[in-house]
Amino acid sequence: MSIQENLKEKTLVQLLKEAVSHCQSQGIFTGTGTPKIVLEVPKHDGQGDFATTLALSLAKIEKKPPREIASHLVSALTDQVSWIEKIEIAGPGYINFFLTNAYWLQTLLNIHDQQTHFGKSTPKNKERVLIEFVSANPTGPLHIASGRAAALGDALARLLETVGHKVDCEYYLNDIGTQMTLLGRSTYLRYRELFGETVTLLEGSYQGEYIIEIAETIKKQKGDQYLDRDEASSLPFFTKFSFDTIVFWIKKDLHDFGIDFDRWFSESELHEKNEVDLALDFLKTKTMSYQKNGASWVNTTQFGDDKDRVVVRSNGQKTYFASDIAYHKNKFDRGYDRLINIFGADHHGYINRMKAAVQALGYNPKNMTILIHQLVNLLRDGKPVKMSKRAGTFVTLREVLEEVGVDATRFFFLMRRSDTSLDFDLELAKKATNENPVFYVQYAHARLCSIVRVAKEKAWDVDHVIQNPNLQSLAALTLPEELAIIRLLSQYPELIKSSAEAMEPHRITFYLQSLAGLLHSYYFSCRVITEDVALTKARLVLVTAIRIVLQNGLHILGLTAPEEM
Repeated sequence: MSIQENLKEKTLVQLLKEAVSHCQSQGIFTGTGTPKIVLEVPKHDGQGDFATTLALSLAKIEKKPPREIASHLVSALTDQVSWIEKIEIAGPGYINFFLTNAYWLQTLLNIHDQQTHFGKSTPKNKERVLIEFVSANPTGPLHIASGRAAALGDALARLLETVGHKVDCEYYLNDIGTQMTLLGRSTYLRYRELFGETVTLLEGSYQGEYIIEIAETIKKQKGDQYLDRDEASSLPFFTKFSFDTIVFWIKKDLHDFGIDFDRWFSESELHEKNEVDLALDFLKTKTMSYQKNGASWVNTTQFGDDKDRVVVRSNGQKTYFASDIAYHKNKFDRGYDRLINIFGADHHGYINRMKAAVQALGYNPKNMTILIHQLVNLLRDGKPVKMSKRAGTFVTLREVLEEVGVDATRFFFLMRRSDTSLDFDLELAKKATNENPVFYVQYAHARLCSIVRVAKEKAWDVDHVIQNPNLQSLAALTLPEELAIIRLLSQYPELIKSSAEAMEPHRITFYLQSLAGLLHSYYFSCRVITEDVALTKARLVLVTAIRIVLQNGLHILGLTAPEEM
């Protein structure tokens, strides 16, 4: 059994629990039970690898000084396992653990053994998860805020798959209703304008240059055949053509961004299969809906919403909320254990109403999570970027991708918590310097690949070296810089688990920047290929382990790991 496998079976937390039980059985402690045990990584050197405040918590129960409690715990822990080098009591009663170098070196063996599986895990309860994200209305090209949602959703899907869940990704298309009619009419009027007519666009019409592009395509393909037809008979064609064109653009933008959805779900499909009526009838049989002022309402306040919601207006027209209810019923009926919706900043009010709707349908609202992503402030050298000429009111995702590239765009979108606003500086994203965080991380990977190439040029059999490492050969890694890197590498699996649990892939960007920083510093202070054969072998194992972890982390974010830059 390896050192770290032993630690997994008998962790420090478990050892501390046993120490408390031992002191209780000996009558040293009079209390029963054990307070929650928390291990922390000390912020300062010299304070050990892990620390706990357990003695301070127990002191309140035992009515004894914390240092006395700590002394009893340390006595019970002494000589328990070989991988603890020493234990110290510090300050008012902190217990600091110092682990042996051999324990940390085992991390390198684990990384080389597991390769792309390092950081992956199997959950106690594997879930089928459906993530719906982007879902921008198909009335124009994707804007940068949708790009942030796309990067977040895809990275979250990859993250949840890494910890063992089965994940599907879905895009919901609002393809019926007033907005679609307005889209068709906007294109229709621009089409007539191309033939010299003077047209007046209605209030709320879509006016970006992309509408003119669609109208020009129709003119090229259909000529003037719609000039002699009235608007009513022409609109179905113009609406569908505009919708199909924009969806094609959206799919291409997302594909080029590295995202291909498992399913594109249309709102019209719900109505065609009568699922909206069936969902509303279901709520009625459960007495979750009622009539008022000629309209149908759902009693969402019963489940925490701030007001009840209309699902059928007095004129008989169903609301978007009615479709949303049917859509979420459809999701759960497909057998998903957990639903994750990623919505834009203007959808914050949807959280309570959708959770209430899910509960009214009889499902557990805890099985649905709604993540809100805030706006993206697009900058150039610190100054706001003007709106896109093509889109009319916003900057498109396509424009950003063409200027800074996919990797930089994804990394920048994932650098902050989704619920905080994000400043995206185009000039910074393009810089090939250490100021640019994505360059900083990817260059670390390229630098590691360069080290391996140089080693091979100098006749080192690198493949053989990294395929046969052992603790004895790695004992040459004794420098503080080396051990600091290894400690950070050892944190990667737990980082992935905690990031997945919190649904915060941005944590990985911070981790990769920290790892890249240690690597760059190490590169300038220590030569990997030296005259010392044993040391060179050990350092080759170290740098290739770093490369594996960087690759794994970049993959979760949906970024490439370049070998040259």
